[in-house]
Amino acid sequence: MRRVLIIGPCGSGKSTLARELAPLLRLPLFHMDQLNWNPGWVETERTALRAKVENVAAGEAWLIDGNYGSVLGPRLERADTVIYLDFPIRLCLWRLIRRIATHRGRSRPDMPEGCPERFDAAFFWYVMNWNTGPRVRTEAHIAPHADKVIRLTSPQKLAQWRKANRLG
Repeated sequence: MRRVLIIGPCGSGKSTLARELAPLLRLPLFHMDQLNWNPGWVETERTALRAKVENVAAGEAWLIDGNYGSVLGPRLERADTVIYLDFPIRLCLWRLIRRIATHRGRSRPDMPEGCPERFDAAFFWYVMNWNTGPRVRTEAHIAPHADKVIRLTSPQKLAQWRKANRLG
């Protein structure tokens, strides 16, 4: 595993897993949220984001967490491993609530400074509708790369996979 992509619904634990795996695999870590967001929750312009992602994906070794379907292609093409945290949405929503409570008013480690954690109803709606929208698009993106996708459907399956691969 030299070029690893971690994807899944918001709240599935992509960034947490990335922070844990990157040092174990000795890979530089890139969070899509840090590539996309600027202080004050200002998004990077799409062309600039694509350039950033293509630059990172061109590297020989990396671990990138995050979906961002509009720039998923370059990462999927170069990844040798795609870890898909395909967790139940009710679990992801619970984790989002916990994340907001834990980090409210402060930037999380996977976010740039100036993007404090907050409740966002539209974001919750997006996650609640993951299975009918974003999931369908994600599945379409990863289908041609099925040979390198490791689909983990629960935290227990993730723990088993990590143990079997001696990753913590």
